[in-house]
Amino acid sequence: MPTLFDPFELKGLQLKNRVMMSPMCQYQANTDGTVTDWHYVHYGSRAVGGVGFVMVEASGVENRGRISSRDVGIFSDDHIAGLKRIVDFCHAYGAKIGIQLAHAGRKSEVTDEPNVAPSAIAFSEKYRVPKELTVQEIEEIVEAFGRAARRAVQAGFDTVEIHGAHGYLINEFLSPIANQRVDEYGGTPAKWMRFAMEVIHRVKEEIPSDMPLLMRVSAVEYSEEGYSLDEMAEMSKQFKEAGVDMIDVSSGGSIPVAPPQFPGYQLAFAEKIRKEAGIPVITVGRMECPQLAEEAIRHGRADLVAIARGLLKDPYWAKTAALALGVEMEMPGVYKLGY
Repeated sequence: MPTLFDPFELKGLQLKNRVMMSPMCQYQANTDGTVTDWHYVHYGSRAVGGVGFVMVEASGVENRGRISSRDVGIFSDDHIAGLKRIVDFCHAYGAKIGIQLAHAGRKSEVTDEPNVAPSAIAFSEKYRVPKELTVQEIEEIVEAFGRAARRAVQAGFDTVEIHGAHGYLINEFLSPIANQRVDEYGGTPAKWMRFAMEVIHRVKEEIPSDMPLLMRVSAVEYSEEGYSLDEMAEMSKQFKEAGVDMIDVSSGGSIPVAPPQFPGYQLAFAEKIRKEAGIPVITVGRMECPQLAEEAIRHGRADLVAIARGLLKDPYWAKTAALALGVEMEMPGVYKLGY
């Protein structure tokens, strides 16, 4: 049976271990969406620290698709050079790296443009009422995802992840909480899924055939008005059929209520989707205990473990976990003297 520090391969993506740096917004980008030295050090230090797979934070495929005006963008060719610098550094220290393609939808707080959504329903009373997208505007956003994927390839990323979770635009279309349309993009489960499926197909057109496509989903919405875990397992099966190679399983975000959190609180969601959709999965959510992360891999509950807060606290979490599990792991250069 595999372990946390065994290699993992998915199509052309070959990872030295199964530790992933979860995508986490840093709010340190320039206002035009270009990355800064903060991102170079932030991602590079985790590659030096032994993470096998780095995922760059949610990066807006449109300016209005960023969560805030200090978030990373991938909506302009001007963004490519800064991202490539990060990619090249991570590669130099043995990490593979992807980027999360995102559109914040009704949860965008970029102030110089109106936010948009499937329906004109605000996320909460603290948010603006979004503009309901026309069919033509939806088609334009699908194209924006395609162009963003093309830029990701040009920057040298090893994979891309479509952000379909946390109450952002794709998740909004999937959710009856946010999507009350009665046209071809709403009203039935198949129509709720249409936007996501079009994005998947468009992104697939831009990435190499051996590059795996990842997708982050919210397994549950923590609301009786939202979809269920069973329904997301079925959706994940359809995402797989459309060309998604791996599901990154998170939860929540459609309503302004934080779920109860404890070590591994989303692991059962990942396990169910892995089993029922027949697709490799990433589990995330308070997984920083090395023994818990190891258990998830050893018992086939997940294929990769994404670490978020644990890597904010300790950039060398991978090495710390290896020591705790009695696994030999080399550190680069003179850093090995510290171990």
